[in-house]
Amino acid sequence: MDIRVNDILTMKKKHPCGSDRWLVLRIGADFKLRCLGCGREVMNARGKVEKFIREVERPDN
Repeated sequence: MDIRVNDILTMKKKHPCGSDRWLVLRIGADFKLRCLGCGREVMNARGKVEKFIREVERPDN
């Protein structure tokens, strides 16, 4: 899956704040993501994140 830093991921499951959109801050074996609803930053394993992605939005560079 082609995911880059600054992409916005729409996930199948919502964060407890109610948002389902995340900004990608770091990629590698783990993803560092920031919730666009409340600003919480989390790190999760690549496999776990890729399983729950519904849509990838790429900003125009």
